Amino acid sequence: MSHLDKDHFPETPATRFLKSHKVPYSSHLYAYEDHGGTKVSARELNVAEHGVVKTLIMEDEHAKPLIILMHGDREVSTKELARQIGVKKVAPCKPEVAQRHSGYMVGGTSPFGTKRAMPVYMEKTILDLPLIYINGGKRGYLVGLRPHDLLAAIQPTLVSVGLEH
Repeated sequence: MSHLDKDHFPETPATRFLKSHKVPYSSHLYAYEDHGGTKVSARELNVAEHGVVKTLIMEDEHAKPLIILMHGDREVSTKELARQIGVKKVAPCKPEVAQRHSGYMVGGTSPFGTKRAMPVYMEKTILDLPLIYINGGKRGYLVGLRPHDLLAAIQPTLVSVGLEH
């Protein structure tokens, strides 16, 4: 837990989802930097970037949105993701489109409590970690939780599509 009283943490659709699904989590606020990504949040929380999981909104060739959860220090092979999920191609959504689908601002996207239900895919090696940090639905706010709790709560399809930077 951070030094702040729990009452000072943001209430977001993501935290409401976690509470309603009885998923235990810790709250972590940090100084958000535009385009800083997981490098900044990992530095601010003093954790390995590999354990900070980014939530990316992408779409297939029919503009159907999907979520991919990936280690902060890895890229997504969109070609491999498309192959593994049986679509022709996968590409990142434009920020305003991603925001429309998720209901979250880019930089504050969480896989929990999205505005639109979307299929969720997760890099399977995330399950090897004892604890992950993932966006809590607001820029500068991460929640810490066990990956197996995430798995139970949102039942993502496991994929192997991570690329080293």
